Amino acid sequence: MRTYVPKMGEVQREWYVVDATGQTLGRLATRIATVLRGKHKAQFTPSLDVGDFVIVINADKVQVTGRKRQQKNYYHHTGYMGGLRTMSFEGMMATHPERIIRFAVEGMLPHNRMGRAQLRKLKVYAGPDHPHQAQSPKALEL
Repeated sequence: MRTYVPKMGEVQREWYVVDATGQTLGRLATRIATVLRGKHKAQFTPSLDVGDFVIVINADKVQVTGRKRQQKNYYHHTGYMGGLRTMSFEGMMATHPERIIRFAVEGMLPHNRMGRAQLRKLKVYAGPDHPHQAQSPKALEL
């Protein structure tokens, strides 16, 4: 008996919408990463991108547990000497709340070109509106 491996033309991609209101950041990010990779499908193949598209709305209403709201920091480097920049969770929530979910999901995907392709299927919006109504997304149960 041979192992079935799907071809890229056979992959059916769905669109899902997730409301992040009141959701815990880590649990939300693991569920999103699972759908982006396609691990919820029977035809999952680790070497192929068989995942679905995910739209996250209300990213500014995501919750964290413990004291992460005061203690969690996000780092990036400008490329210049001494160019390490730090932003707290509260600062990131005030300026770019959609990046919080994107960074959490990005850490749970493979760190290669397939992971970058899977991350492009994630659309995050701070408010309740999104421009993807034409794809008729389904609600994703968490």
